[in-house]
Amino acid sequence: MISGPAAASAPADAGAESGRAVRLPRRERREQLLAAAREVFVAHGYHAAAMDDIAVRAGVSKPVLYQHFPSKLDLYLALLDAGADALVAAVRDALGSTQDNKLRVQATVLAYYAFVDDPAGAYRLVFESDLTNDPAVRGRLEILDRQCADLVSAVIAADTGLSAAQARLLASGLLGMAQVSARRWLRDRDTVPLEDAAALVDLLAWRGIGGFPLSHPSG
Repeated sequence: MISGPAAASAPADAGAESGRAVRLPRRERREQLLAAAREVFVAHGYHAAAMDDIAVRAGVSKPVLYQHFPSKLDLYLALLDAGADALVAAVRDALGSTQDNKLRVQATVLAYYAFVDDPAGAYRLVFESDLTNDPAVRGRLEILDRQCADLVSAVIAADTGLSAAQARLLASGLLGMAQVSARRWLRDRDTVPLEDAAALVDLLAWRGIGGFPLSHPSG
């Protein structure tokens, strides 16, 4: 018979040994489920991923998973929102990190490279989704593109005097260059360091965008 402190710990130990999920605060459980789902979606894509696999990866039962996310699509959209928010924040921080436009271009390109270099693989959901035909996914990706382009185009328009439409075209070109080159770099990451790759692309971008005269030059 167990008595004293050992007796008090026996139920918890028994629960751990039985494999039952530890009760977590709702927010922590949600983050745990999102992390597990991200691993499964990144590895298999949306269509091949199963809620069973996500529940197993998270160490919970399917009913627990469905308590937080009513469907696989809801879970995917939550991850897509998180990835999109992270990228928008990175672009905003890059633009706000300096008043030097050359350094702004450098920081913005580097933000995209850092995003695709994240081991969590969120870029796979944002840039390489296999669910772009779904209206909810497509709508979110369009909003992401617009938000990032608006951030960059606002700086371009303010500093060059170009129209909003012209500035948005330049912004889209810069961001498209950063995104596509960053994803291509992943294949060569063992031979070209991230900083070197980003520097090559931001040099190319700056030689183009830097040719537009400032509407209010200093000095």
